[in-house]
Amino acid sequence: MGRLTKVPGPEPNAAVLAELKALCERVPHMTGALVASNDGLLVAHNLPAHIEPTGMAAMAAAQLSLSHRLASTAHGGGFHEVVVRGTDGSVVIYAAGWTSLTVLAAPEVNIGRLHLESRPVARVITDQLSAMTNDRKKTHARKSE
Repeated sequence: MGRLTKVPGPEPNAAVLAELKALCERVPHMTGALVASNDGLLVAHNLPAHIEPTGMAAMAAAQLSLSHRLASTAHGGGFHEVVVRGTDGSVVIYAAGWTSLTVLAAPEVNIGRLHLESRPVARVITDQLSAMTNDRKKTHARKSE
């Protein structure tokens, strides 16, 4: 039998990766972050080596979907973020357009500071990815002409 090897994913978005790294540097006790599409495809990550990024992206998308549904059912409105606090740390998922920003933090993190730093980053990432998508559409349209 042949040996199975991990297939490399697409190259991470450099601008998004830079935002994730800068966020981790600004927030004490933050342990990692990732951006994934709403259907669970990994865009970029800055996760510790022991966490498998594509699996984490899929779980973040599932939690995002459930949270959207829960907010909609309970209040009829939109969803912004969900905080999951565990004994060994927190996971916070922020809705960001067609993506989500997932942030991991140690139990000692100041959640208020985490929100203060992460919410604007989620908006910046949304803007960056939207601009890139629009640029690709324009380039594709020009090539089709």
